[in-house]
Amino acid sequence: MTVRLSILDLATVTGQRTPHEALQGSVATAQAADSLGYVRYWFAEHHNMPSILSSATSVLIGHIAGQTSNIRVGSGGIMLPNHSPLVIAEQFGTLETLYPGRIDLGVGRAPGGDRETFLALRRDPAAAEHFPQDVAELRDFLGPAQPGRRVLAVPGTDTNVPIYILGSSLFGAKLAASLGLPYAFASHFAPAALNDALDAYRSGFQPTEHLSRPYVIAAMNVYAANTRDTAEELFRDNLVRMARGLISRAGNAPLEVDDDTLLASPVGEQVRSMLRHTAVGAAGDVRSEVRAFAEHTRADELMIVTNMGDVDARIRSLQILAGVVPPSG
Repeated sequence: MTVRLSILDLATVTGQRTPHEALQGSVATAQAADSLGYVRYWFAEHHNMPSILSSATSVLIGHIAGQTSNIRVGSGGIMLPNHSPLVIAEQFGTLETLYPGRIDLGVGRAPGGDRETFLALRRDPAAAEHFPQDVAELRDFLGPAQPGRRVLAVPGTDTNVPIYILGSSLFGAKLAASLGLPYAFASHFAPAALNDALDAYRSGFQPTEHLSRPYVIAAMNVYAANTRDTAEELFRDNLVRMARGLISRAGNAPLEVDDDTLLASPVGEQVRSMLRHTAVGAAGDVRSEVRAFAEHTRADELMIVTNMGDVDARIRSLQILAGVVPPSG
């Protein structure tokens, strides 16, 4: 089978790097992905997470689009309950006007942060309940102007920026199916409902003039290196970062334990479970694991997450993957 490859960048800052250096690393990674033939490069909206720098998602998308030539750039995704559909239509309409044919708009219904952050965004905690209506309104704003419509997204109207529904449960899968939109599943960190969600999406899909058949994007983590030992070390570093991050976000003091003890703890096991769909190793290992995941999901496209602090190692991972699984299928 053939499968397209794309990238989700968490714009992570680690170690002693500054935020500026981390974002420059995203530029370098996107440029490498562009030259290697990856299909798209997405950022996810997060708030109040000190290690993730993609909070101003549309700003970052514009910067990366301006530093690359061919690769599509977009959101994976914009957390729509945090925003007015009109504002998002204006932002992405502007991006599409600046970079025609290269902008994607993936949307999700999670807040992208904790309750306190949601309130700081001045949003109603019940906003997520209106997600289906907000998606429909957003699509209308980005579509052709309708007679009698008094509010237009300028720019935005008739840009027809492609919308993708993101999710990690059956809710998003069923919504994407009913609207005839492509669906991206967050299996890189929330694998539990993957099979059920993809089945629900495919079985319930309603064709439209824009999309005649289901289109599935499934996310997975990839840690490729010249040797398996190096790849496993890079993956282990991320497991430790994630485990300590979960403890911190829960409001607990950092554990004064060594990395091995942490990874053997319940929170370490939780992180391993979250990252169940991960390919780790040298070229041959990664090729086998990525192709097995693609065959299992029957995905049209894989969204690759390579969450490494070392930019050179991240780019090398993408180079190795592109060498054994051509990004455009």
